[in-house]
Amino acid sequence: MPEGPEIKIAADKIAKAIALKPIEEIFFAFEHLKPYQKVLAKQLVTEIDTKGKGMLIRFDNGLSIYSHNQLYGKWTIRQAYSYPDTKRQLRLAIHNETRSALLYSASDIEVLDERAIASHPFLSRLGLDVLDSKTTTRKVKARLQDQSFCRRRFTSLLLDQRFLAGLGNYLRSEILFVARVHPTLRPIDCSEEQISALAKAVLKVPQQSYQTKGITNDLKIVRRLKKQGYQRKDYRHWVFGREERPCYVCNTAIMKETSGGRRYYYCPSCQGLD
Repeated sequence: MPEGPEIKIAADKIAKAIALKPIEEIFFAFEHLKPYQKVLAKQLVTEIDTKGKGMLIRFDNGLSIYSHNQLYGKWTIRQAYSYPDTKRQLRLAIHNETRSALLYSASDIEVLDERAIASHPFLSRLGLDVLDSKTTTRKVKARLQDQSFCRRRFTSLLLDQRFLAGLGNYLRSEILFVARVHPTLRPIDCSEEQISALAKAVLKVPQQSYQTKGITNDLKIVRRLKKQGYQRKDYRHWVFGREERPCYVCNTAIMKETSGGRRYYYCPSCQGLD
């Protein structure tokens, strides 16, 4: 599933293609949304806003298209009315004179006004967005120490969008490694230093991933490995997807475990329980 950085990158591309340009035509695959095709045609897209893993395409008539990619959704930007050769199902298309923004495979698409956005069952329950400039380490630290969250293991807590919005599987492993916290701990088990390190990593790691299009590893290490001919999959992350490979810090073999059917990775030395 795309995580917060990937959705924000997609939003940037969509904004560049269709924002502040008159919409020629909109296509919805779902019958209950088809009446909005005429309502939104000829409107201007004023803003593309991300809420964790969700996206809001805002129009100048006060309506917004909400979408959530879930596991398989994918945005594609093309020349106007140019469609890729794919077996994916087109769910939403927004066309202007020169470009088309196409959403494939997603099933969670709605048209909402501001009141509906405020009461939306997903959007209204989101926690702090890790890519929002208003989210600070102080706010994250308070969240970690909140009685509603402090007794839950990080393996589940960091995937709960009500806790922090925009985190997912790879960011969970990478944040915990950068903070040097074992995945099975809970906030209440952590020292003040660990809580501070987590609060910083929760913001730093997703922001770097957004800026570098998915790289969470130390950028000095990345540059060195690239010069040595390594492929992106080999240098992208600190620990995620690197089972049995040596830790970049201590050379200990990275371990892989699962929780709730979701895999996570950690270094048993750098993130020890001692």
